[in-house]
Amino acid sequence: MNICLLNDSFPPVIDGVANVVMNYGKILSEDIGAKVVVGTPRYPDANYEGYPYKVIPYSSLDTTEIVRGYRAGNPLAMREVMQMAEFGPDIIHTHCPASSTIMARILQNETGAPIVFTYHTKFDVDIARAVGEGFLKKETIKAMVKNIAVCDEVWVVSEGAGENLRSLGYEGDYRVVSNGVDFQKGKVSDEKVKEVTGEYDLPDGVPVFLFVGRMMKYKGLPIIIDAMNMLSKDGIDYRMVFIGGGADAEEMQEKVKEYGIESKVIFVGPVHNREMLRAWNTRADLFLFPSVYDTNGIVVREAAACGLGSVLIKGSCAAEGITDGRNGYLIEETAESMAALLKELSDKHDTMKDVGQHAMDEIYISWEDAVHDAYERYGVIRDMVADGTLARRKKQSMDYLLESASMIVKGTDHIFDIPRNIYGGMKENFTDFKEDMRLEFEEFKESLPEGVREFSENAKEFTENAKKNVKDNVKKGMEFAGKSVKEGLDLSINGMKMD
Repeated sequence: MNICLLNDSFPPVIDGVANVVMNYGKILSEDIGAKVVVGTPRYPDANYEGYPYKVIPYSSLDTTEIVRGYRAGNPLAMREVMQMAEFGPDIIHTHCPASSTIMARILQNETGAPIVFTYHTKFDVDIARAVGEGFLKKETIKAMVKNIAVCDEVWVVSEGAGENLRSLGYEGDYRVVSNGVDFQKGKVSDEKVKEVTGEYDLPDGVPVFLFVGRMMKYKGLPIIIDAMNMLSKDGIDYRMVFIGGGADAEEMQEKVKEYGIESKVIFVGPVHNREMLRAWNTRADLFLFPSVYDTNGIVVREAAACGLGSVLIKGSCAAEGITDGRNGYLIEETAESMAALLKELSDKHDTMKDVGQHAMDEIYISWEDAVHDAYERYGVIRDMVADGTLARRKKQSMDYLLESASMIVKGTDHIFDIPRNIYGGMKENFTDFKEDMRLEFEEFKESLPEGVREFSENAKEFTENAKKNVKDNVKKGMEFAGKSVKEGLDLSINGMKMD
């Protein structure tokens, strides 16, 4: 099948959903043998070559000051839409309810391919950060939900994600399709752990707690830091390692300094190398992820792949599939609850190790399994379209607006193509004209009487010889040659008239 993947983030921007799209593209292309294109907003100086699938970047606006680090794509980039349409997608799979899904709807208008949408993150939180609370947030969410509702099939990454989507006003059906992780199941070697973590102060026997992700407060970072402060006050030794970057990193670092616990808290910064991340997950004793924002928590399953158990908030999406005390730990959404658990476990390394092993055995899912399941569903959707059993939604007013807008943009592109086409036509016609004139001139020369041709050649030779005369005779010679040619031509013409 031909699969078109659309998302508003892609390298050089690295986030959870960009990682999903890259894994889908790689496994669909290399393991399954599907043909894949990825459409994403273009970032300046980004290199979109070298992937096992074609990436089609389209024009974007710089909105990095509004939504930190992200650019807004132009879904009416019709040149790129037409490139995707020429690819002939069987499935259009969009992973963001903004520009990507608008573009998906335009592409569907061009191709008739069904649209699958996956709900990954609680976008209402990001909208609130960008525009604040109030009317604008409400209307933006309403527009996003309408965009989602017109897709042919909606997927969510967890039951909690589906419930959250319902809370935003979505009333349609959805299917739970879990994401996987690209970590190989199992711990890395002791040598690799030492290579990656050896430069940091991580004493043997002291529990190491780990967080990996964007450094944003809504990920529960204040809960972690407050809990670490409580452990320090209780005389519990530990090391807390944060890996990642984000808008709130500096504020969190300042908070650690205020508490005076900077000797026990390590900010590593962003780490993109997957083997290095596996090494950190292998070295740690517990993964701390007190986020109620995340709908799936891929990092929790990455930790599980390395035999690392997680501490999660009861009832959160990330906690789905977790049995407290068996394959993870569940706490209330407070620093006190976290501190109490960590204090209890701080000297129970074997207990934490046992929970990590259960997490590996019970909640790990590979990307290969996840994408193969998705591809199987793609086939079902394609067949339902072919036999007419997939109920295609009726066009809404927004569809006609997008259809009109795309026609206008394509028409505008055509207008801008006209000068290029005219130039091309003029160039081609002028080349033909020159060749025709050359041939006609040759025919004219051949049609002249023998005497005239001979005289013309002699006149030309005479003129050339005149040019080579000494300097003081050049002018006179040229005048004479010109006069001779004129008289000769007059005679020739009169002779032709007589003939």
